[in-house]
Amino acid sequence: MEEKRCAHCGCPLDLNPRVKNQRYCGKKECQRARKRLWQKAKMATDPDYRANQQECNKAWRSRNPDYWRNYRKNHPRYVERNRLLQKARRRRRVAKMDASWADSFVRTGTYWLIPEKGVVKMDAFARKVVLVAVT
Repeated sequence: MEEKRCAHCGCPLDLNPRVKNQRYCGKKECQRARKRLWQKAKMATDPDYRANQQECNKAWRSRNPDYWRNYRKNHPRYVERNRLLQKARRRRRVAKMDASWADSFVRTGTYWLIPEKGVVKMDAFARKVVLVAVT
């Protein structure tokens, strides 16, 4: 019989007979990973749980209004890293103004608009594209 291993750290499991489908060992880090996965699944499938979490987060933010201001003040490396990452995000988002349309390969017709990044969705939009000459 194959030895069961922790799904997080890979260490051999010391199986507890009271836990039917045990996948994680008792280490604190592994238990946190297990809880994170459970919470992520719960947020995705349970609207009441999600609404409760959002309400709790809102209440916490109202009790701690200066948290992020103080965090940024006390963590300058975080601020600098975020600034650099934001610049990169903006560069990717900004369209070039000198793009040439003269040799465009897009033709008038109906196209399916499908999200990028390799994600396949069932709700793609069919849209008609009409090229207009700009003079």
